[in-house]
Amino acid sequence: MRLRFTLRLLMLLPLTLMAGCEETPNGRSQLTLVPENLMTQMGEDAFDQLQSQQPASSDVAVNRQVQCVAQKIVNAAEEYYSAAELPDAWEVVVFENPSPNAFALPGGRIGVNTGLLRVAETPAQLAAVIGHEVAHVLADHGNERLTQQLGIKAALLVVGMLGEGDFGQRQLMQALGLGAQLGISLPFSRTHEEEADLMGLEIMARAGFDPHQSVALWRNMATVGGGQPPEFLSTHPAHGSRIEALQQAMGNAVEAYNDSNPADCS
Repeated sequence: MRLRFTLRLLMLLPLTLMAGCEETPNGRSQLTLVPENLMTQMGEDAFDQLQSQQPASSDVAVNRQVQCVAQKIVNAAEEYYSAAELPDAWEVVVFENPSPNAFALPGGRIGVNTGLLRVAETPAQLAAVIGHEVAHVLADHGNERLTQQLGIKAALLVVGMLGEGDFGQRQLMQALGLGAQLGISLPFSRTHEEEADLMGLEIMARAGFDPHQSVALWRNMATVGGGQPPEFLSTHPAHGSRIEALQQAMGNAVEAYNDSNPADCS
């Protein structure tokens, strides 16, 4: 029985790989085998869990600014990357958390910590962060990373459980220890981070935010973040490498910014 099941998996492997082999909006080939409805469900579960654990900010001015920046970023992303699979709607919440962080989850959930606003000193710097996080969702980096971590066999099991309904999906998530961690603790690779940086730069520029502020943001991050591990030991690019890549792409971003309507989220 076990041998028959293994042979069946091996026979399905080429077809599944072809079905899951896609391209990011930037044209990079990627393998994404986790069903999108499962990704969306895990994103919603993660967001609901976070909302139950952390209070939302009641600062009207802060919420107004974050909502303004996020909406302009989402509008620009949907217009420029219109061929990408996009969430039907986006929800934005500002969390009372001193950690300088933000995230975007499959299904269109965006979280911004109040601690980030002490590092992102201008609306344009906040736009650089939100643009980066939205780019992760547009490029389906969560699905790609999860596929890599689960391995081909586990991904095939995911595909094979499509017909088993919600119970099968919950069972799989519990068995793999995923729970509500997707998008919050799941680390992206350096390739994903670099791609999200460049996509985010394009998005913020088209949304009407000065792309030069992305470099200022990462300089601020380097100041508050202290020392980083050597780049070859980290899934994230070193601050210097990140800034250099952004500067190299700045010419096209500036052109897009000059053609846009300046954003006002002050």
